[in-house]
Amino acid sequence: MFYQLTEGHPLPHNPFSAIVAPRPIAWIGTRGKLGDNLAPYSFFNAVAYTPPQIMFASTAAKPDRDGTKDTLAQIRESGVFSINLVTTDMIDAMNASSAPLPAGGDEFDHAGVTKAECRSIDVPRVSDAPATLECRLVQEIPLLGAANFLIHGEVVGIHIRDDCLNDGRYSPPPRLARLGYRDYAAITEVFELERPLGG
Repeated sequence: MFYQLTEGHPLPHNPFSAIVAPRPIAWIGTRGKLGDNLAPYSFFNAVAYTPPQIMFASTAAKPDRDGTKDTLAQIRESGVFSINLVTTDMIDAMNASSAPLPAGGDEFDHAGVTKAECRSIDVPRVSDAPATLECRLVQEIPLLGAANFLIHGEVVGIHIRDDCLNDGRYSPPPRLARLGYRDYAAITEVFELERPLGG
């Protein structure tokens, strides 16, 4: 089948996010004048090594946040945020933190997530995350469509849980990935693949 986006899709549900999958989940911690916030985002990835950089997209708005969501509103205030990676044993807390609490509601408390402080920025992080990236905002880029914004950040500090290191390599428990619809995946099989010479 083929369809043009200008004509919409003929399927029961939009397949776009299911096609571009799996995607890692950024469990983002922020702090603003109303308090602390924690929310998952699946339009997320690493985009550069030196310096290390990430991006995520905020694609909706809350009526109490002036055209965006709590996360982006607080990044605009502080210029910093934490990205906590998610393993399968954290799925219930991660899902609970996506509840649409009023601005100022603390999703750490709501989801029963233990909070810790970042080291180089004034932002909370998930204390038992396998890894956390401390990030500074580089730029916010408006995207096509209402309330769609791309957030580009520089990683300025990294936390790795001690039990997630094996012979000097990052080796966390099964990671959680986002598919489409209401689907998730657990990354339980990992294999190495050598690149061609010069690749």
